[in-house]
Amino acid sequence: MNNRTLYLVAGAAPPVRRIDVPIQAAQKAGWDVCLILTPYAYRWAIEDMEGEIDRLQRLTRHPVRHQYKLPSEEDVLPAPDAILVAPLTSNSLNKWAAGISDTLALGLITEGIGLGLPIVALPHWNAAQGKHPAVARSVETLRSAGVTVLLGEGGFVPHHPRQGDVDAYPWQAAIDALPG
Repeated sequence: MNNRTLYLVAGAAPPVRRIDVPIQAAQKAGWDVCLILTPYAYRWAIEDMEGEIDRLQRLTRHPVRHQYKLPSEEDVLPAPDAILVAPLTSNSLNKWAAGISDTLALGLITEGIGLGLPIVALPHWNAAQGKHPAVARSVETLRSAGVTVLLGEGGFVPHHPRQGDVDAYPWQAAIDALPG
């Protein structure tokens, strides 16, 4: 069994449909992977891919989380040693940089900065979304907080609207950027 725990926090962008790729790559690299989905990513998995959550739970050997637990409930996941946020949407990027924690996914990554956890973020948005002035500010805010944001050469390069290639999403670059 792997002795390092990775929280994989995934947003509702097309690469989430290939979330088994980074799970298996991280497991091969020695990580025990726990999957946390944003509410919309969870909805995609539930509504569009029957049985997907059960399959992902078998793959990770952990419950797939998508919402805050009640205060009376026990934590069902081990504490993370690192966090990978991928795919990171521009919406989640901007909320995260602003310190907004209105979902479990955002709460974990916002807290992760304060805990000093190693955090790698692999964005996914189109070039038009990336031109919004808030995106560059948010990327800089997170980088200055110690988050490794893999945007540009060697990471994710935004594509033209409606011309993305989910199979070209650089999952391995994110796995390689995790602490050894």
